Amino acid sequence: METTTYSFADLSGAIASPDIGTYVFTGKGVGQVSIIMQTENTVQNIAADGSVMTSKVIGKNAQIQIQCQQTSALHKWLLAAHNSLYIADTEAWARISAVFRNTSDGTSHMCTGMAFGKIADKVYAAQGQMVSWTFFVADAQQLPIS
Repeated sequence: METTTYSFADLSGAIASPDIGTYVFTGKGVGQVSIIMQTENTVQNIAADGSVMTSKVIGKNAQIQIQCQQTSALHKWLLAAHNSLYIADTEAWARISAVFRNTSDGTSHMCTGMAFGKIADKVYAAQGQMVSWTFFVADAQQLPIS
């Protein structure tokens, strides 16, 4: 019987911008990271007679959603980065890039042309919460498994 293993602790990477610096991503204080591709690579058009034309659509745009603890160093960095870029010159807004690599399963992503979707929602409650940050990504490349 073949077995495999996965560990979120094996996720590492960095989020960087020439305007705000770099955050080395270790996963500490993070609940999950999702890379969600946005372009359907196949579109089908159906004619009146029922014939189907299939189109291959090129696109690597994505969204990244990062859930982290509201007291984490990552959340504090993202909050400061958002606020800094929000008041910066417009050309700085989408110059964020990120790389994520999981050594246990060999997957990695290189993302460029990233911009904040919005500031994370703030929850005031009896217990600390997870907050979600969304980035819009112009180009998300899934790198070959190493």
